[in-house]
Amino acid sequence: MSQVLPIVYQDESLVAVRKPSGLLVHRTALARGESRFALQIVRDQLGRHVYPVHRLDRPTSGLLLFALSPSIANALGEAFTAQQVRKRYLAVVRGVGPEHEWLDNPLREEDGSRPKAEMPAQPACTQIRRLDSVELPVQVDRYPQARYSLMEARPTTGRRHQIRRHLSLRGYPIIGDAKHGKGRHNRFFRDQLGCSRLLLAAVGLGFRHPARDAVLHLSAALDGDMQRLFESFGWAGHLPHDGIHWDEALT
Repeated sequence: MSQVLPIVYQDESLVAVRKPSGLLVHRTALARGESRFALQIVRDQLGRHVYPVHRLDRPTSGLLLFALSPSIANALGEAFTAQQVRKRYLAVVRGVGPEHEWLDNPLREEDGSRPKAEMPAQPACTQIRRLDSVELPVQVDRYPQARYSLMEARPTTGRRHQIRRHLSLRGYPIIGDAKHGKGRHNRFFRDQLGCSRLLLAAVGLGFRHPARDAVLHLSAALDGDMQRLFESFGWAGHLPHDGIHWDEALT
């Protein structure tokens, strides 16, 4: 049986699914040898064309939105570009993160055609909030205990790897981030906790529906591996669930 992705919401205009960690959204020049993409899976699942309006990094799991027509794709794409979409992520980071902070650090494109230092710095802003933390009685780095935090991240801009880079620059790298994280902690989670993925998930989207005069708020459950980790850390009360609700305003 071919793979299907859990549908969080679907109507005549759009569909929102849960993308697992490790799955590319669509074919790119960097995807040589890959044969499975979220775009293809959802197209085959619905039996119709779908149009991507935003992207998630390959290792990031969570809410992925597709339009069901070019006009809806244009409208949603404009909303993302105009920063009119509210996005919520959950991340597990090294250390005890800030209780609440705005990270306003311009970022340069890392994977452009020119060296990073030659790329222009673009504005990038992420609101972060610590939801919980845990201390484990193991020495992973130079301290006798290892501390980790559950962070909520709400980016207002959409730079590539923005949340990963902002948290790493602030001193709280996301666990499982091979490029911006810390190898010792990544290996500890992989070898001792059975979790080898990037611990970043897109769990919320809010936007004005392009075909209805109302704001649609979507929430998504975590993949099973992240759910089990949350439960083992005593963070089950923070687990999101698949759900929708309509509102008058975008908050």
